[in-house]
Amino acid sequence: MTISATNLTTENPSVEIASDSDWKDVVVPPGDLYSDEPPLESSLHLQQLVLLLKCLEWLWRDRTDYFCAGNLTIYYSPRQRKSEDFRGPDFFVVLGAEKRPRKSWVVWEENGQYPHVIVELLSDSTATTDRGFKKQLYQDTFRTLDYFWFDPESLEFQGFHLVDGQYEAIVPNAAGLLWSQQLGLYLGVYEQQLRFFTASGELVLTPEESHDRLTESHDRLAAKLRELGVDPDALG
Repeated sequence: MTISATNLTTENPSVEIASDSDWKDVVVPPGDLYSDEPPLESSLHLQQLVLLLKCLEWLWRDRTDYFCAGNLTIYYSPRQRKSEDFRGPDFFVVLGAEKRPRKSWVVWEENGQYPHVIVELLSDSTATTDRGFKKQLYQDTFRTLDYFWFDPESLEFQGFHLVDGQYEAIVPNAAGLLWSQQLGLYLGVYEQQLRFFTASGELVLTPEESHDRLTESHDRLAAKLRELGVDPDALG
C-alpha cells in the first residue's frame, strides 16, 4: 500500500505536505509476526508446558496435519493489526494445519483458524483471568471446542467443551480423567502433573519414558533367556 501527498488533505494551509518523492511506501504488517508473550510463572509451569508439548509431539510424530505450541501469541484482529486483539494461551493445538515452525499464530494468515484445544496453566497472577475473561474469549471469539485449565501447584484441574455456543463442564470418568473430543485423548493428573491418556486409559509417554520401557522390556527378556540357559548376546 502506497500513501502519497495526493491522498492527503488538510484544512491548515501552514502544514507543508511532502511531495511524492519524499514519501516512502507504508508496508502493511506481514502475517509472519513474532510472538510477544511474558515468561512463565515458575519452573513448575515451564516443566508442565514442555511435558504437554513433548508427549503430544511424540504420540503424533507421524502426523503432519496439526500445529501445537506453548506460550505463543495468537493474533486475531479483524483489521489484521498486530497492535490489537492478541492473546497467548499457555498451550494450544490447531487441527488440520500444516506442521511447521511459526513465530506466532496469525489467524488471518491461517485460513481464519483458531485453536481447537487450549490449556491454561493457572497461577496466582493469572487464575482470575483464565477462569473469567479468557474462558469467555475462547468461548465467544475463538470458539475453541475444548478448553482446560490446570494449576501445577494446587493441582486444580477443570475442562469444558463447547456445546451450542456455550461451555459445558466435562464430566470426569471413573478414573478422574477428562475427555477431549478434539484430541481423541483424555487429560488427567498423574504424579502431580497434567498428562495425556489414550482412549483406553493408558498414559501417553514421553520419548524418554518410551525408551526406558523398551530397555526394561529388553532386560527382562534377556534375563528370562538366561534362566533358560540361552545367551541373549549370542543371538545377535
